[in-house]
Amino acid sequence: MFIILLGLNHKTAPVEIREKLAMSKAQIKAKASHLQSLNGVHGVVVLSTCNRTEFYIATKDLELGKRSLFDFVADYGCCTVKTLEQYIYLKECREAVHHLFRVSAGLDSMILGETQILGQVQDAYEYALEFKISNNVLNTLFQKAISVGKRVRTETFIDRQAVSVSSAAVELAKQIFGDLAGRSVLILGAGETSELTARHLVANGVSTVIVANRTFERANQLAREFGGKAIRLDDFYNYLDKADIVISCTAAPKYIVEAKNLEPFIKERQNRPILFIDIAVPRDINPDVLTLENVSLYDVDDLQNVVEQNLTERKKEAEKAEVIIKDELEKFFQWLDSLFVIPTVIALKDHFELVKTKELERALRKLDHLSEKDKRVVCTLANSIVNQLLHNPMTNLKEHAHGDNGALYAEAIQTLFDLSYKNTPLKKEGML
Repeated sequence: MFIILLGLNHKTAPVEIREKLAMSKAQIKAKASHLQSLNGVHGVVVLSTCNRTEFYIATKDLELGKRSLFDFVADYGCCTVKTLEQYIYLKECREAVHHLFRVSAGLDSMILGETQILGQVQDAYEYALEFKISNNVLNTLFQKAISVGKRVRTETFIDRQAVSVSSAAVELAKQIFGDLAGRSVLILGAGETSELTARHLVANGVSTVIVANRTFERANQLAREFGGKAIRLDDFYNYLDKADIVISCTAAPKYIVEAKNLEPFIKERQNRPILFIDIAVPRDINPDVLTLENVSLYDVDDLQNVVEQNLTERKKEAEKAEVIIKDELEKFFQWLDSLFVIPTVIALKDHFELVKTKELERALRKLDHLSEKDKRVVCTLANSIVNQLLHNPMTNLKEHAHGDNGALYAEAIQTLFDLSYKNTPLKKEGML
């Protein structure tokens, strides 16, 4: 059984191409019968996110499987195979499995080590099970990929350091306040960056959100998303006593927060620390606020420095993750290679059992004077001979399965003993 991957991602295709091949759960369901009937394809799993769409198939015929997959994807995306070839990557067997393990571990993501992709791999697997488009090989592959992703995140620190400005802000806030549970944030400016930073803070325990903006309607809209309060930008000083963290990202041409204006409000806080995060360019907050007691200030350059340091650390952790992936890759292919020889092992055993049973029955008919005890001795002898004759061939075949000669040995045994394993239990259970 061969595994083939056809995919595209944020590195190989622009969004206008990626969106053509994106498949939601509903779209996978709608195409399930078509996927099940692809010529030469025994199983399919579709992994589709905003940054990638990847089709994994299991097939016994590499060329036929690839043609069927190309035709399906081109038809689904309403494009020609020639157009498709400009943007896709095609990987077979070991390369395909290695790629999926790296994806699951977050090593192929736009943000190195991000965790969301692991849940998306899990979703892809569950959709394939739900719509009955997968098979045992792909089921085992995706189970292993999910396990690899979890192992990487358990045994390395690849997802522990902040690598975005908004997550770096959270990291700095935690350094000052420790646990953010029950803390409050005041947002100056209701732009996208402020919103994203606020989301990260709320996700980490911040419970109160106050939004100040020149356009009150926009402030109100953002405040509602967080169950917070909207105020006018000119009134923000009056709410400083309620805030532990202030995020500022307005389009003001000059400072909107000065130490001389801030000082009386800081005194009212009675030595409670306050953190200012200035994401605006040009800056919103005059650095002279650092002359005030219990005031911390970080600007966008400070946050970017944190991001760069953490990204360097993540790259070091990625090297450890690659070692884990290599280990798991070997384990998976030992299992996959064994599938090729297991039918031969079963067929060989069945062949010997058939011969043994036939000859044993013939012998016992001629030895009808034997007692039941003597007959059991003869049966035990026959079983022992068969088991000893089979032991070395079956052991060696299994050992050589994960190697260049595994298929050759299996084929030689099939030919020498004229074996047929069309009806073995392995076949019936859909193992191949």
